[in-house]
Amino acid sequence: MADGQIAPPSRTEIKLSDYTAPAFAVDHVELDFTLDPKATIVRATLKLRRQAPGPLVLHGREMELHGVTLNGEALGDNRYTLDKTSLTIHDAPAACTLETEVKINPSENTELSGLYMSGTGFFTQCEPEGFRRITYFPDRPDVMARYRVTLRADRAAYPVLLSNGNKIAEGVEGSQAWAIWEDPHPKPSYLFALVAADLVPVRDQFTTKSGRLVELGIWVAKGDEDACGHAMYALKNSMTWDEDVFGLEYDLDIFNIAAVSDFNAGAMENKGLNIFNTAFVLAKPATATDADFQNVERVIAHEYFHNWTGDRVTCRDWFQLSLKEGLTVFRDQEYMADQFSAAVKRIADVRLLRATQFRSDASPLAHAVRPASYLEINNFYTTTIYEKGAEVVRMYRTVIGAAAFRRGMDIYIAENDNSAATVEDFLNAMQKAAPETDLSQMMRWYEQAGTPEITVTEAYDPQSRSFCLTLRQYTRPTPGQPAKAPFLIPISFGLLNAAGRDLRHGTLIMTDAEQSFVFEDVEEPPVPSLFRNFSAPIKMKGQSRARLAFLAANDADLFNRWDALQQYATLALLDAIDAHQKGIPFTLDTGLRDAIAATLRDAATDPAFTAEAILLPSETLLAEEMDIIHPDSIRVVREATRRALGEALSAEFRAAYKQFSTIDPHDISGPAMAGRALKNAALSYLAAAGDVLTAASQFVAAANMTDTLAALSTLVETEDAARDDALNDFYKTWRHNPLVLDKWFAVQARAGAPDTLARVAALTAHPDFDMRNPNRVRALIGVFSANMSKFHDVSGAGYRLLADTIIALDQKNPQIAARLATAMGSWRKYDTTRQSIMKAELERILAQGTLSHNTFEMASKALA
Repeated sequence: MADGQIAPPSRTEIKLSDYTAPAFAVDHVELDFTLDPKATIVRATLKLRRQAPGPLVLHGREMELHGVTLNGEALGDNRYTLDKTSLTIHDAPAACTLETEVKINPSENTELSGLYMSGTGFFTQCEPEGFRRITYFPDRPDVMARYRVTLRADRAAYPVLLSNGNKIAEGVEGSQAWAIWEDPHPKPSYLFALVAADLVPVRDQFTTKSGRLVELGIWVAKGDEDACGHAMYALKNSMTWDEDVFGLEYDLDIFNIAAVSDFNAGAMENKGLNIFNTAFVLAKPATATDADFQNVERVIAHEYFHNWTGDRVTCRDWFQLSLKEGLTVFRDQEYMADQFSAAVKRIADVRLLRATQFRSDASPLAHAVRPASYLEINNFYTTTIYEKGAEVVRMYRTVIGAAAFRRGMDIYIAENDNSAATVEDFLNAMQKAAPETDLSQMMRWYEQAGTPEITVTEAYDPQSRSFCLTLRQYTRPTPGQPAKAPFLIPISFGLLNAAGRDLRHGTLIMTDAEQSFVFEDVEEPPVPSLFRNFSAPIKMKGQSRARLAFLAANDADLFNRWDALQQYATLALLDAIDAHQKGIPFTLDTGLRDAIAATLRDAATDPAFTAEAILLPSETLLAEEMDIIHPDSIRVVREATRRALGEALSAEFRAAYKQFSTIDPHDISGPAMAGRALKNAALSYLAAAGDVLTAASQFVAAANMTDTLAALSTLVETEDAARDDALNDFYKTWRHNPLVLDKWFAVQARAGAPDTLARVAALTAHPDFDMRNPNRVRALIGVFSANMSKFHDVSGAGYRLLADTIIALDQKNPQIAARLATAMGSWRKYDTTRQSIMKAELERILAQGTLSHNTFEMASKALA
């Protein structure tokens, strides 16, 4: 290595097979913070006891150590070893008290992990390994301790001092305010939180079923109080639902939420003090869309539900991450299904799973729900861990039934309360609840990556009136797993007669690579409806268009009716894409036209379902069905289909638009949201057929953000003069509202107009584009990298823009940089021109000498 060259960081994988229990347990922690933007002093007192062989190792980085004391004796540097990532105490006795004092600089913490500055004060994010940037500690989830925290800060600048648990004292000493917080429940370090800021509270109360009075507070910047009503409603509703559905009550006297604009994720479930991205707290009709309102409710519920599935019962190690996240996503999905349309919620969840997780499973970035190894754990906060993990939990319930599943949940909580569990503990609880069912094969869903593909053959014998259904499962190779064992797959099904009536329905359990099921006394050849309500995360292969059309028109299961129409549309569009590649002119599939027309005729019965059913498969979903992806052809054909449908069904779309245009713009009930969703879906088709005036008129007249943004999203697909007028007007109106301005950036990054790439490049130099703010980066660069035709422009300019952003961002916020790198993970599926450019850009990223573990892992795996 040449003199002066910076050595790249060492790359050592962490492996599940290497897990060992911590040498020391921590029974109690006292933390004392003297908060200062550039020089925060943290004094930590740990009560330790040995529980396994090994040295006393405490994790820590980017801190200045001022002193170490063991059982009251100050230690010289010959009594410990200090390096860039740890502090090791030599010859620690079996029971001891360790005290340390460190200095940290929150103002320079641009990674937003640990203690950092944002807006009006100090905030923390400790999951997964941020606590080691605050003080020296065995920073791993299986070390659970009780915490007592003292906070001291300038009372004028930081009048609000919050931490986990219950506040037991507070006061003022000169220019400083202080507060003491105590959490009676043991927790891992990743659940530690503090906030010291100039915030104002929105307060309420909740009384649990057992009579505990809980003080609720949502802490926001001054001026945002009027946007917290929905978040408070969602919190109280979630607390009631968890008591009613799972029998789980809140267990502290205080529940606080603090909102911060600089946050790498959506929210964090710290015990008693949830810290939220403002995007998932602030909502009012003028500034938030219906989707925003639903996301606020979903994320509020998700983080609250973590109180039991994540906090009281946590994960033993980070390989078990889906144990808390997959389970809690399942719980928030069930909650949202109870608040709105269950079928539409299921459709939305599966749409997300297919667009993101299925794509990951088909790429070099594929990993199991419980990965076997990782270089950087932050890279595994993925839809595989969350959404696929939730599907695994849902399959448990489908296999053993709702009553047994609830018993299993009770057993799981009771046996693992205040401890760190594994996915085996969850399986064992479910097995105890349903001893008659062998669940051992469910472990393959945790251990094997990939999406099973299911093919079906049918045979009906009219003489014996028997029907034989044979299913085969196959999972393609993924990195490190060339061959897959069969999964346990629950198949919710119906057998329909020619009139669409169910002859049989129930659940089949598939455990072999090929398995036959015989039904006796079936009066006529049936049409099977398989995987109703998406009973397993699989891909069905080989269904004919005629079969799909029948199911789309007749299936009693709303999810399968939607799915059949989506699959029919996918086949029709893929055929048209193939024809476009061959130079054959586009023609609209009449079956697709008729199916959407029939769906629109029933719009008044279920507008929420209709709004979902008439949407075409996304460009991303179409791409995933192609061996070689042709972004330009996908775009041309999908837009031609939308235009042709808009023209052919103009009267129907216009009628739907008119029918649902009189809804109270401030009504955020489920029916009102459903009506607006259908109205704006119809608007999109009308504009695709050339009616820009209706969208422009709606933009001017809109009285809520849902209708405003829908009109703007429609206009940006064009190069009409009304587009630029609307964008300028929107910016002038909302430039001082960060969350709404994120929408302005995102709507341009998502557009399919010819000048989108140039616009996005120009927006990176816009005064309001801030690389330090994750929301803004996601709104522009993240959204653009998901824009199939524009990001994949054949010039490669989109790839170069993304790589430039990743390289610049990696040194500031490697978590966000690494997540952006996944956009090029499927580069091998494109034509050779695009392949070579993406490969070169990934190599350019990897050539950076000081690349973070985060970005190195994602870029190197993409190239592997």
